[in-house]
Amino acid sequence: MRDNLQDQGIHLQYGFESFGQRGADIQNPLFDLLNALEQQGSIRQAALMLGQSYRHVWGSIKHWEAVLGQELVAWSQGKRAELTPFGRRLVWAERQARTRLRPHIEALRAELQHVLTQASNARIECLEVSASHCLALPALQALAARDDLHLDLHLGLRFAGSAEALRNVNEGRCQVAGFHVVKMQQASAVFTQALRPLLKPGVHKLMGSHSRTQGLMMRRGPNPPTSLAAVARRGLRFVARQSGSGTQLLLHHLLAIEHLPVDALQGEGLSVEHTHVAVAARIASGAADVGLGVEAAASEFGLHFVPMAEEEYYLVCLKPALETPALQRLRELLASAHWRYTLAQLPGYGAHRSGEVLSLTRALPWWHEFGS
Repeated sequence: MRDNLQDQGIHLQYGFESFGQRGADIQNPLFDLLNALEQQGSIRQAALMLGQSYRHVWGSIKHWEAVLGQELVAWSQGKRAELTPFGRRLVWAERQARTRLRPHIEALRAELQHVLTQASNARIECLEVSASHCLALPALQALAARDDLHLDLHLGLRFAGSAEALRNVNEGRCQVAGFHVVKMQQASAVFTQALRPLLKPGVHKLMGSHSRTQGLMMRRGPNPPTSLAAVARRGLRFVARQSGSGTQLLLHHLLAIEHLPVDALQGEGLSVEHTHVAVAARIASGAADVGLGVEAAASEFGLHFVPMAEEEYYLVCLKPALETPALQRLRELLASAHWRYTLAQLPGYGAHRSGEVLSLTRALPWWHEFGS
């Protein structure tokens, strides 16, 4: 057996099938096989689960062991089949990568679906959306695509930081941007400096989408930290978000409230992720201790959650686009009972002025404090 896998390459391909996939689902014969073996503990039962013959599964195991140069399954007659330490590490690493890439996989699948949609239905309105990562938006995308709602609306969703999303709509790379800000009446230098140059009264129109709760996520245990000061004081490994993301702006805002310097959480062990689920996955795996994220991500990974801020999530477009058919259909969807019900299923999420068209000064009551 070879000692390393450095000469192994990754080959990606996609296809159009009569059945679709959702979320981060990606079919891969190797990991389908390893997951079945891990669940069933038997080659025969794994074969039944996969709808394959025992001989085929056995041959597949040997094939992949030859390709990877490592043994994947340890078994003996009459005993439970188990993955080898290498096999367990491989499955764990693939799950981590899939979790981290989930929003990008969802966006890629939506883009490919876009190809079919544009070609097959002339009634479909296509709307490109660049948005700060949020667990609710793929659900909104799925609602827009439901045949029974008769919206004929396709949302091409790409995740980016809040600032990047706003730049994208200003520069014509999308029709709608999504960003979030903490609910507050008083001025915040952090949000002002980052967002005010990108939003102009009379130029942009905001649409209410939803509210959500952000807070500290950590593994369950005694005496959890309830403030950023406690996290800093204990020297816990903190997972940050990328620069320019709305959650990183929120972190700096909360640090200012606690009179902590921006680098209070910097130091050895600090890491950066691009989505809430990636932060939660890193913490759940033990690779980090704490991070800031939405309650729904903490719930998904069974983490303890300490609420820190209530946020409003807005969708924004340039004023001339507001009355186009695509934006009208989006506003209809945001105001619907279907959207309110969908939000109610996500921990920490709720409808808030959903579908309402708002001016900057109405949506952000602290906006006027900064002058022209």
